[in-house]
Amino acid sequence: MVTIRDVAKKAGVSVATVSATINDSAFVSPELRTRVERARTELDYHPDGIARSLRIRTSQTVGLIISDITNPFFTALVRGVEDTAQARGYAVTLCNTDESLEKERAYTKLLRSRRVDGLIMAPAGALEDYQRFVATNVPLVFVDRHVPTAAVDSVVVDNVDGARQLVQYLIQLGHRRIGIIVGLPQISTSRDRLEGYRQALEAARVPVDPALQRMGFSSSKGAYTAGLSLLSLNPPPTAIFAGNNLMVIGLMWAVAERGIECPADLSVACFDDFEWASVFRPRLTVVAQPTYEMGAKAAELLFERLTNTYTGEPRQIVLSPRFIIRDSCASPSGGC
Repeated sequence: MVTIRDVAKKAGVSVATVSATINDSAFVSPELRTRVERARTELDYHPDGIARSLRIRTSQTVGLIISDITNPFFTALVRGVEDTAQARGYAVTLCNTDESLEKERAYTKLLRSRRVDGLIMAPAGALEDYQRFVATNVPLVFVDRHVPTAAVDSVVVDNVDGARQLVQYLIQLGHRRIGIIVGLPQISTSRDRLEGYRQALEAARVPVDPALQRMGFSSSKGAYTAGLSLLSLNPPPTAIFAGNNLMVIGLMWAVAERGIECPADLSVACFDDFEWASVFRPRLTVVAQPTYEMGAKAAELLFERLTNTYTGEPRQIVLSPRFIIRDSCASPSGGC
């Protein structure tokens, strides 16, 4: 393994000169700098990042824990975090939990051992799962989801309002039997979207029927099963609200399998916009989230903590969703 001493020997300079060149910590003449850089290249020398982080007490790295990078929602969010971190000279270490609290704990422990300077997380657990980490004083920001009473900065979307707008629209079209497929119950977004659904029904004096609610486990496979169950009801719902983009895919599998025409026989809408939503046939009516902005804002909050720009009480930033009407919803009779 090539060491800094090997570079110094090849360049004919001191170890201190090599260190000053690499870290830009002291003046080095152009001639000596050129010799050091040439020696580094020829020897393919790369400094020990962990040793350097111990010395300067920063790894220039932040951790990012999400549930699933294959979900288009998180793809854009990650890009927002990465762009913001890169602009400040930081790298991002990404971990996927698959909504497993056990994986989340393992990755949190791993990132702490790698001495990340801060952590951004889409939490899958409850308050007690994060109290120990909060006590370490390593900056932590929750993104997409919040944990009630946790003393942690967070960036979320107004999920209650987004769901309420969507269901109000279905009611305005004339729907009264509106089914919903919700995500994992321990996740705040699932609870909030179900609350928005209930609020819209109650405001219109439409009975909230538990028989029209199904668990989709935040996945396409779970929503497929939930969709078949809803479509088997007698009478079936005339509209179904899928709680996220993956679940609407599973629902549409069920709709296609049953030979149901959308929106002639069934109106479908979902929370989350994604590239395919506008090329589906029919094009999907959705509640769009500012995913890139969410990731970028979470990173901004983290860096404000890292630089002590902000040292006050925990903040929750609530971003507004956007309701987009396309072609997948119509009146119960099938009219446009």
